[in-house]
Amino acid sequence: MDALATLLDGPRARGAFLLRSVLTPPWSVRIADLAPLTLVHMVRGDAWIRTDDGQARHLRPGDIAVIRGPEPYVVAGDPQTEPQIVIRPGQVSTDTEGNELCEQMDLGVRTWGDDPGGVDGSGGSDGAGSPAAGEPPQSAVMISGTYQMRGEISSRLLSALPQVLVMAGDEWSSPLPALLGEEIVRDEPGQEVVLDRLLDLLLIAVLRTWFARPEAGAPAWYAAQSDPVVGPALRLLHNDPAHPWTVADLAARTGVSRAALGRRFTDLVGEPPMAYLTGWRLALAADLLREPDATIASVARRVGYGSPFALSAAFKRVRGVSPQQHRERTAAAS
Repeated sequence: MDALATLLDGPRARGAFLLRSVLTPPWSVRIADLAPLTLVHMVRGDAWIRTDDGQARHLRPGDIAVIRGPEPYVVAGDPQTEPQIVIRPGQVSTDTEGNELCEQMDLGVRTWGDDPGGVDGSGGSDGAGSPAAGEPPQSAVMISGTYQMRGEISSRLLSALPQVLVMAGDEWSSPLPALLGEEIVRDEPGQEVVLDRLLDLLLIAVLRTWFARPEAGAPAWYAAQSDPVVGPALRLLHNDPAHPWTVADLAARTGVSRAALGRRFTDLVGEPPMAYLTGWRLALAADLLREPDATIASVARRVGYGSPFALSAAFKRVRGVSPQQHRERTAAAS
């Protein structure tokens, strides 16, 4: 697996919250759902994403934003408009006083907002995507996909993202946004799985395009995957963490000397191969411990530790808590 695969492997989208919103200007929504990651596709109209530190990013039709949580933020038609709606944990929508709005703003299959006439895209439009002369401002339409995952595997990649990443619609090309727009309003058997996978694919496509840009500042371990020596070594570690790897073994598999691999790996990734492997194994273990049927012994075997004691010792040394304490804390948080 590569870095993007590990983002969504394991705690990938499973029943992700997907919604099409249709909102009439002036509109403003405060997002305080504590979600770790949200993707927003602007279908019609403009929007601004404003974070609590005062920064604002503009979204035009066709643009996609990836927002890293759990910090709250505001999505509005105008950055100066104060929020009228709050999205709380569990994707519960309320007014600013806490009164629930979910039922009264329900507009059909995975569609929500305050403009029933704008659901089909015809309300107030002259057919060219802008309001007709004398007509009120056209409602904004956006599709959002919210991940509920708390997986430790993806933490390395998520920490490399800015809080708000905007991919302009005219800077890349993909059929996925249009396909997601078609599928989100369908109510077919298995539709939830279809939408989960489409969301995953769209997120991967956006991040792959983003990290290919020099200004993205991709982390060293991500960029190292394209190296002809370190890239294969990383994939070996990712694909089989339970193997009793040594630097000599990795060097033999990649066709270089131990010294050469050690130097190149450390220079490009920022830590030696075995230190990286330890971090990767413990990240995997932290995620696997969320599974209710997994025992510490079974997790230890899957990530390359010979006994539950060995895993517990390494887990506590690096993370400061035992595997059992980690499991209890994550269960309580969920």
